[in-house]
Amino acid sequence: MMTEPRAATILKTLRGALALPEWAKRKNDPFETLVVTIISQNTADINTERAFESLSKQFEITPQALANAETRQIEECLHVAGLYQSKAKAIRAVSKIILERFNGSLAPVLSLPLDEARKTLMELPGVGPKTADVVLLFSANQPTIPVDTHVNRVSKRLGLAPANGDYEAVRLSLQSLFEPKDYLAVHLLLIAHGRKTCKAGRPRCHECPVYDYCPSNCLGDKP
Repeated sequence: MMTEPRAATILKTLRGALALPEWAKRKNDPFETLVVTIISQNTADINTERAFESLSKQFEITPQALANAETRQIEECLHVAGLYQSKAKAIRAVSKIILERFNGSLAPVLSLPLDEARKTLMELPGVGPKTADVVLLFSANQPTIPVDTHVNRVSKRLGLAPANGDYEAVRLSLQSLFEPKDYLAVHLLLIAHGRKTCKAGRPRCHECPVYDYCPSNCLGDKP
């Protein structure tokens, strides 16, 4: 598969303008990735980090440790993240299932074909499509693109996804435009661009490195 020319230009330009984080070059532990992503739902990055750090100080981040923890103890660690009660219940429940059904390891799930692995992950408590895709991309190098709020907004503004597309429409559109080897970079660069420049309320079009390729540039504050 060849990357679509305009999409390739956008990706190349964003690569030149933004740096990928060092941690993204490492293969991440699947269970830790799952727990962090559950915590991150509807939560700012800084609060996600604080909550995960608090949880890590209290417990070993393993299915066995968290399955045997009291829900109240997990709640106390996650308080800063918001929706902490439902997240604590989900983390404890998912830990028990992984322990009992998969012998305490997500490896059997992540080794399945993509669609089957994705379906199996989404059967777990607290795991929707974005959480499943994050685990598959970051911990199993599976060819999928997670769509968070930044990816959704930026890809639509850049005309890389249907303006009214739902999660699956955006994901599949992006995957059709780029090569699988670039999916991780696409995901991270769209997020970084959304945080730094293509902001939700007032996009900084005068600072945008891909302004010339953006059909929505009238939304911003370019003089």
